Amino acid sequence: MRRLAASLCVVVVLAVAAPSGQQTPPFTPQGVFPVLETYLESLRQQAGIPGMSAAVVVGGAIAWERGFGFQNVATRIRATPDTPYAIGDMSGTLAAVLLLQCVEIRRLDLDVPLGQYGIAIAEPTATLRQLLSHTYPEGPSEPFVYSAERYAQLTAVMEWCAPQPYRKSVAHRLLNRLAMKDSVPGIDPRGNAAVLAEGFFDAAELERHQAVIERMALPYKVDGRGRAERAEMPSMQISASRGVVSTVRDLARLDAALDDAILLRPETTTVAWQPATGRRGTPVPMGLGWFVQSHRGQRVVWHFGELPNAYSSLIVKVPDRDVTLILLANSDGLSAPFQLSTGDVTRSLFATLFLRLVT
Repeated sequence: MRRLAASLCVVVVLAVAAPSGQQTPPFTPQGVFPVLETYLESLRQQAGIPGMSAAVVVGGAIAWERGFGFQNVATRIRATPDTPYAIGDMSGTLAAVLLLQCVEIRRLDLDVPLGQYGIAIAEPTATLRQLLSHTYPEGPSEPFVYSAERYAQLTAVMEWCAPQPYRKSVAHRLLNRLAMKDSVPGIDPRGNAAVLAEGFFDAAELERHQAVIERMALPYKVDGRGRAERAEMPSMQISASRGVVSTVRDLARLDAALDDAILLRPETTTVAWQPATGRRGTPVPMGLGWFVQSHRGQRVVWHFGELPNAYSSLIVKVPDRDVTLILLANSDGLSAPFQLSTGDVTRSLFATLFLRLVT
């Protein structure tokens, strides 16, 4: 962490030093992107991340993308923008889209206790708004406590809204609809034969899923000296909070669809990207499925993923600038050092670099 902090000092001095009042550098090959690429690579090396993929979306299109390091260290297969990774908690943003679609068609209400629908979950008195925003009507001393396990209750909620396995909703309503061809709705531990027998996916689709899984970046554990060691593949069974496998290019398609109001109405997105209110009447660092905060007068919408000693992910949107950064890695180095679950993306050196360049 100390080495990463020293690296960021260099980033800030070299990347953003400018006369007072000078505008943010333009998104051109001679502008922000060479600086971003150089210092993302520096931060990756300092964090010991074996492989990382990155993309910047501007105005709904990928304006810059790169692979850094290796998706497989032993065979020296380089990471690319098409390399699939497990995205961890960032899977929750897909669940939020699906559930907010249910709200738009009035199948669900944000403020009705979910038990009133007859949904069997551990917390039947909680509302959809509370689970999406990680807020509590009572219980913990703080009104906001991030919990992927609690958020996973939304799996059953989505299966009530659309009576089919949750992974089929993810596949057919999002991945297939947006042509996210290198994304997979979880990895069933029973194997493809068992999934095929259920009749929810045909043989061709399962074959494509398997091809994506076989191309996944291998997971690595990084020790305190930055040395990477091959780790076991974590469980990938999908839920509302985890399990999606994707690439930066595919996630850029999802990002663009949200910005272009293809998946949700603009008024729905506006509500989702505002801080929710906790039981004490004060804003919390979460909207509906997304973290939300302000940085240098700009609204920042973001999320992260972390599978310990395996994978990590980060997406940072600045809606007023119409720009998004997407990072995926095959260690937990994008998230684990920064305690992002507290709700402050500026703890991340990767996010801070990006925000310094675009705000």
